[in-house]
Amino acid sequence: MANTRILQQKAFAFALDIVFFCKELDKRREYVLSKQLLKSGTSIGANIEEAQQAESRKDFISKYSISLKEAYETRYWLKIINKSVEGTEEKTTKLLSDVDEIIRILVVSIKTLKAGLKK
Repeated sequence: MANTRILQQKAFAFALDIVFFCKELDKRREYVLSKQLLKSGTSIGANIEEAQQAESRKDFISKYSISLKEAYETRYWLKIINKSVEGTEEKTTKLLSDVDEIIRILVVSIKTLKAGLKK
């Protein structure tokens, strides 16, 4: 339960950082990259929140798995932005570190939840 709250908090803070970063990208007229990043980056936390109302353990795992996929997609867009949009290296490096932490937590959580299904 405590791990879930920590994950929720990290994903929420990350989503806010993504929103603010995308506003900066929009100012640079990087609309397509901004939109892609905004969708995937905020979807991570949205699916984690949705998992809290899961109807079963399998449903919970499914929502976390979707969050994990969104996190990997977010990491991809951040790498693209890091290499293609001048002046974003510092911010994208920080966001990449944050999303990698969320990915690690999700991977461990999903493995633990799946192991519980086998018992």
